[in-house]
Amino acid sequence: MAAGRTTARGIATDGAANRLRFLALTSGRPFWELVQTVQPLRSRLNASLIDHAIREMPPRPEPLSTMADYTSWVSLTDRTYSGRHLPPFAGDESGRPSPQRAADLFTRGDTMIPCPRSTVLFAYFAQWFTDGFLRGDVNIPRDPRRNTSNHQIDLNQVYGLHAEMTAALRTFDGGLLKSQIINGGEFPPYLCENGKIKPEFAALSVIRFAEMTDEQRDTLFATGSDRGNIQIGFTMLTVLFLREHNRVARLLAACHPGWDDERLFQTARNILIVLLIKLVVEEYINHITPYHFRFTLDSGLSSMLARAPWHRENWASVEFNLVYRWHSLIPSWLSVGERELPMEQTLVAGALMPEPGLGRLFDDASRQRAGRIGLFNTDPVLREVDVASIADSRALSLAPYNSYREHCRFPRIRRFEHVSGDERVSGALRELYRSVDDLDLYVGLFAEEPGAPDAILPPLLTKIIAIDAFSQALTNPLLSPRVFNAETFSAHGLRIIATTKTLSDVLRRNVPEDPRPHFVSMSRRAER
Repeated sequence: MAAGRTTARGIATDGAANRLRFLALTSGRPFWELVQTVQPLRSRLNASLIDHAIREMPPRPEPLSTMADYTSWVSLTDRTYSGRHLPPFAGDESGRPSPQRAADLFTRGDTMIPCPRSTVLFAYFAQWFTDGFLRGDVNIPRDPRRNTSNHQIDLNQVYGLHAEMTAALRTFDGGLLKSQIINGGEFPPYLCENGKIKPEFAALSVIRFAEMTDEQRDTLFATGSDRGNIQIGFTMLTVLFLREHNRVARLLAACHPGWDDERLFQTARNILIVLLIKLVVEEYINHITPYHFRFTLDSGLSSMLARAPWHRENWASVEFNLVYRWHSLIPSWLSVGERELPMEQTLVAGALMPEPGLGRLFDDASRQRAGRIGLFNTDPVLREVDVASIADSRALSLAPYNSYREHCRFPRIRRFEHVSGDERVSGALRELYRSVDDLDLYVGLFAEEPGAPDAILPPLLTKIIAIDAFSQALTNPLLSPRVFNAETFSAHGLRIIATTKTLSDVLRRNVPEDPRPHFVSMSRRAER
């Protein structure tokens, strides 16, 4: 799954096996198109490529977590601590800059460097999807070793992290979630009244709630995630999946008049979770990879992969959390309805949604170009996130960039020019770090140049994302062979899953207030 590349000096940096694999998957389009027309061959190749991608690192369970630098029963079972791929680094850190100085490497200048293929919708979806299971500690002071994750793709953005939150969001009638109609569109109910959280939503919480005015609090939606109102893109996707849940619950009620509220709710929830996993595999991951082969969530995929050594209980790693800090994707100005707003004005901005409507907002995000993932391209408003990311990696004694290259089967880098052929990047790294062996993982991940002109991610970042994203999605219990059937989803639910391919499909059936056709795509080219 890793992109092969050669630096501007012509020195191969990714190893022969990685480069050949990349070239094979990005060349010969007619061959790959032919292969995908033969269903049995396509299914086998789909499973084989996914399995090979995940095996690029040793499988779970990890011997260590962030709990301690040695293995114990508690460290192997207490998932409130994050997993870790490599042991703590015990070397000399004197060759590294302070987190504040290192964070300067990320700050955008006057002009955003655009991504060659991604839209803002891709940025919105990446944050929303990963915040469902990459959840840090919320206590003050914050402990970077701890997390508040269920370690599953479980749509807690909509349903909440635990049963008490789920109960607060349900109507307990017809399997529905609580909602309200505004300007003809369905939205979550408001969380607060006169600046106070309503008693019915006492189990819910919102990050930075204490910093908000009563006026801001009264615009918050009641959602399953404490981040549900953090940014308009996050809220848009939560609203869309709320609408889809209620749509599916009503369809199930019509098809199964004898089912009670509980079965309607739980079956709709099952369907929605697998719908999300399918979108992750078939739209999101296929957008990231520049391959001619398109990955699919085949009905038999789980049975083919169930005996793989990596098919173990999910446990999100601290490295996986770190590699998903894609803040450079977000433009400094965002299109919202009729307006171009500075990014900071789209934070806690649910009140901006009803007037243009959900369809228009998805259309706007799909037509606006995202930034390129890399250094010197993050809005200054988000600088403190980069400072905290580097500080956390130091507090956790994460091994340096070169150690993770070796762990992921890349050659170790010997010169800063091998990280990037861009002289601005290599020169800045040389000025701040004593040698390439001192380079922080977080900085090195984003300093690497992409493997091809139209690539979205650099090679090491691509490989870590592929390993953890596939293994996180495909170990979901709803996909297991004995569970993925009509008893779990209903025959109607299986048809909904089978016929849903993209976010556009989900949106099209959930915007009665604005039924006009809308362009909905993570890619500037809807299909490759």
